[in-house]
Amino acid sequence: MKPGIDAIQDEIIEEFSMFDEWMEKYEYIIDMGKSLPAIAAEYKDEDHEIKGCQSKVWLHAALNGERVEFTADSDAVITKGIIGLLVRVLSGQPASEIVNANLYFIDKIGLKEHLSPNRSNGLASMVKQMKMYGYVFDGKIKSENV
Repeated sequence: MKPGIDAIQDEIIEEFSMFDEWMEKYEYIIDMGKSLPAIAAEYKDEDHEIKGCQSKVWLHAALNGERVEFTADSDAVITKGIIGLLVRVLSGQPASEIVNANLYFIDKIGLKEHLSPNRSNGLASMVKQMKMYGYVFDGKIKSENV
């Protein structure tokens, strides 16, 4: 069983606390992008592109029971790492928990304050899109259980 959203966020906060310099943290974020599960080529299209991101970011979500599985990619290494962090936290979680998730790790690791305004807006768009998938899938689950 996959750990819960908060447990994964706490792991990430602990991992980032090992780095003193932001350049090291950026390198770690880039490494997170390299370990991101590959998105299928057919999902690298306009329908799966997250609007509001400076670089191209594609996100696909699928329902697996009551859990949402995310795959993603980006054409920029930092952005790919950021979506990689979000996928690590939210993929495999119940749809209802994704909707209600408080993604506190973003502030705790200082990510928002070290991003350009455009990247910060992109991060907000990524979170919004992932929560929207959770919301849609949660509604689908609830309507099937009525």
